Amino acid sequence: MGLLTGLTVVRGSMLGPMLGLSLAFGAPQPANAGDGVSVFADPTRIASIGGSITEIVYALGEEKHLVARDSTSRYPKAALDLPDVGYMRQLSPEGVLSVNPSGMLALHGSGPKEALDVLKKTSIPFIEVPDRYDREGILEKVRVVGKALGADAKAEALAREIDAKLQTAEKQTASIKKRKRVLFVLSMQGGKIMAAGSDTAANGIIKLAGGVNAIEGFSGYKQLSDEAVVTARPDAILMMSNAGPPVSDDELFGNASIASTPAGTARKLIRIDGGYLLGFGPRTADAVHDLAAALYGTQITDCAAWSTSRSPGRRRGRWPATVTVPGAPVWSSRSPASCLRQRYCCR
Repeated sequence: MGLLTGLTVVRGSMLGPMLGLSLAFGAPQPANAGDGVSVFADPTRIASIGGSITEIVYALGEEKHLVARDSTSRYPKAALDLPDVGYMRQLSPEGVLSVNPSGMLALHGSGPKEALDVLKKTSIPFIEVPDRYDREGILEKVRVVGKALGADAKAEALAREIDAKLQTAEKQTASIKKRKRVLFVLSMQGGKIMAAGSDTAANGIIKLAGGVNAIEGFSGYKQLSDEAVVTARPDAILMMSNAGPPVSDDELFGNASIASTPAGTARKLIRIDGGYLLGFGPRTADAVHDLAAALYGTQITDCAAWSTSRSPGRRRGRWPATVTVPGAPVWSSRSPASCLRQRYCCR
């Protein structure tokens, strides 16, 4: 029996609806209006495609430029007031152009290709923002967005702030010798596990949090055979909350292959909001900390003082089998610099 079954799917993780708007196109040009463009000549009406792009615009304080967002742009809450042009991987040219944008700022991986080809051939500047799943990738994303909006100085300041937080978050697990093996489950279809391999946001966040992706040998997302799940020997299962069809704890741990793993025996499941966990934007340092805390508890360097007085119902030095982390950062009552907005250790 082969270890892997099924086909690789798109490397995004957010699921969303597609809007069926039908309005007139802008006048096309012979050449791509986005070729060579890195700064919008007119940034007054920007359509932001990609949750992390929208978050960065708000973090820069440049949200006044936004005229629309895509359905993955759910944070901050104020972004929900903007018109929704559809799911970033299922865009309709009519839907995007219906808001009469002066520019389009889209995360790499937006699509489908046919829709992007149409949008790029209009007279409206189109800037694609790279998306890499590591610290440098986040900083590059911030700088590209800032430059596009003519806010280079703000972007550099934000990049420095994010860089410092990310380095602090990564250092929390530097002294840990035995790394947890983590299986990211995107979905369960017919009892089969759809899991994350390399070159995915899930793989990137697991690595930043000091874990090891339990799955090797392929990139993107694939459906696993039962044998592959057992062979992966995960110590913990990681899933998104608030994205896709819900999977209950009983359904997950009732799966025979999952039940046969160390994670299944311990019923160790971590659920984190999808946009927060996999966005690779301004909140990623917080997500790295939260995942590391859920994996390692008091072993991470700034959680040594954790006790039941700060987390009712949890035994000292132990973490609950199932951890659910909401998406919005919470400032702790202790120093933000030392606690990095953590929920479990310092609040």
